[in-house]
Amino acid sequence: MKNVNASIITIGDELLIGQVNDTNSAWIAQQLNKIGVAVKRRVAVGDSSEDIVKILDEESKYSDIILMTGGLGPTSDDITKNVLCDYFGGKMVVNKGALENVKYLFEKVFKRPVSAINLMQAEVPDVCEVIQNKRGSAPGMIFHKANVIYISMPGVPYEMKGIMGDSVIPLLKEKFELPIIVHRTMLTAGIGESALAEIIKDFEDALPTEIKLAYLPTYGMVRLRLSTTGFDK
Repeated sequence: MKNVNASIITIGDELLIGQVNDTNSAWIAQQLNKIGVAVKRRVAVGDSSEDIVKILDEESKYSDIILMTGGLGPTSDDITKNVLCDYFGGKMVVNKGALENVKYLFEKVFKRPVSAINLMQAEVPDVCEVIQNKRGSAPGMIFHKANVIYISMPGVPYEMKGIMGDSVIPLLKEKFELPIIVHRTMLTAGIGESALAEIIKDFEDALPTEIKLAYLPTYGMVRLRLSTTGFDK
């Protein structure tokens, strides 16, 4: 048994210029931590095919799971799907379930005609496993390469959370034998981080090697977090 590591990649120029705050990676990291998946890296990358390919190659060296969000929309700046299609050596095909979902959304929910550009949302690489999006038109996708699982999801937080909760978390729990990650936190107030470190130095030095202590300072208070992981709860 071994620890299972993950990388989170958020895609979009708007993230790099600060136009949109990246809340996706923080939320995904929290959900993975709850089930025992260790997040090793969180990376933001722009809408560049070269940069996306480069970061996929790099993260596959560190992680068993690579989770991506963003770039799955119907407009020209959304390139993630085509990049993944080339990266995994596939070709674009229409997924029947995704097509039915797009038509249902526009005809029954949005009450407006489906345009050609909207129908393109149903096109996916033929080398992926499709995750149907119950909250939007862009499906999620699962790829496999060299013992690494790659999961691509929409960048819209509401849609991503639905796919994570309905499909991704159950999939990871089924596929991997996951360890338990445990945190215990103490909140202190009225004392600074350095002074606190001096007071508890002997305690910290005596901690077992498998237990990590983190100092998390904010204005007027410091949280002390003890963390450990293992397969015996």
